Amino acid sequence: MRERIAKLDCARGMAILGILLMNITAFALPKAAYLNPAYNGAPSAADAWTWAIMDGFAQVKFLTLFAILFGAGLQMLLARGNRWIASRLGWLMVFGIIHAIFFWDGDILLDYGLVGLICLGVVRQADSSRALISTGAVLYMVGVLVLVLFQVMMASQTPGRYWLPGIAEQIYEHYWLTVGGAEAWQNRLDLLEGSLIAMASQYGWQLAGAMLVGAGLMRSGWLSGTWSEAHYRKMALLLIPLGLLVNVPSIILQWQLGWEYRWCAFLLQIPRDISAPFQVLGYVALLYGCWSRLSGLRLTRWVGNVGRMALTNYLLQTLLCTLIFNQMAQFMAYGRFELLALVPVIWLVNLLVSTLWLHFFQQGPFEWMWRQLTRLTAGPHAS
Repeated sequence: MRERIAKLDCARGMAILGILLMNITAFALPKAAYLNPAYNGAPSAADAWTWAIMDGFAQVKFLTLFAILFGAGLQMLLARGNRWIASRLGWLMVFGIIHAIFFWDGDILLDYGLVGLICLGVVRQADSSRALISTGAVLYMVGVLVLVLFQVMMASQTPGRYWLPGIAEQIYEHYWLTVGGAEAWQNRLDLLEGSLIAMASQYGWQLAGAMLVGAGLMRSGWLSGTWSEAHYRKMALLLIPLGLLVNVPSIILQWQLGWEYRWCAFLLQIPRDISAPFQVLGYVALLYGCWSRLSGLRLTRWVGNVGRMALTNYLLQTLLCTLIFNQMAQFMAYGRFELLALVPVIWLVNLLVSTLWLHFFQQGPFEWMWRQLTRLTAGPHAS
């Protein structure tokens, strides 16, 4: 087994834990609430401020970070060969399909597997880290430009159920999520189809771009933490404020416009997407720049354990949240602000489960299964 990079594991753990800050809303509230806090009328002051803070520091950011780290993983796995990596990504897609249909429609595993397969060839053929980063930046901006096209084509239309659902639509969403069974599977299958269309038309460009940037930063040594701590601290001081400077005006405008579909569904999402790569690389730079002080802390090691079991912890979050909000019928029972109180509880479960499991085993349970299935289909010489 290759030697692990503790900094990278910690960054991955930070991404997994950070994703929950936004996913908790997707688990607990109608889909429209994910981007529109006014999906059911004017939000309370507490919910509006929660939305604003999360939009500034978490929305899109940790998903982008996870995509960057996924691309870094592709670069690290190149020595395994195309067959091994393709098999690994194929099984990730299988996990994603099962997850998306039978557990939660917010799955990202299928998207990462599909886009990862496309990026694999680019990563292998690229002759330098600079080529990977520049290609990734171009692809990412293509996805942003598609949002501009959506603004022109769709902003004048009537808001649909994914932005402003009616009462009947909210009741039905509550019904199939809490009742489950075949009707829930059919709805998730329909949502999966829509998600794949969205990925092909817009989101996939940004996902591929982030992965290639991550592969380039890993090839250059930046993501493996080989540069000086002074450099990382300087980058953090530059990148985090830059991201906020780009994103905060759009947050203020969306609030002032009452999250009106015409301007907020597409156009005012763009600054957030542009700012996300800068801001999350700033988060990583801050972590790496303070590593000599942080590495000895127990919490840092525990977050690294979450990163070592990223797949298991991602699925564990689904298990816990669907249990609470679907099986225990707490869907739509809490607002944004109240939901944040649950996030540290789930984080604690992630931290404890990971640390206890890795005390006895080298890999998380799903990581072990993933590796064994990859070996099975990649051939007897797969390592």
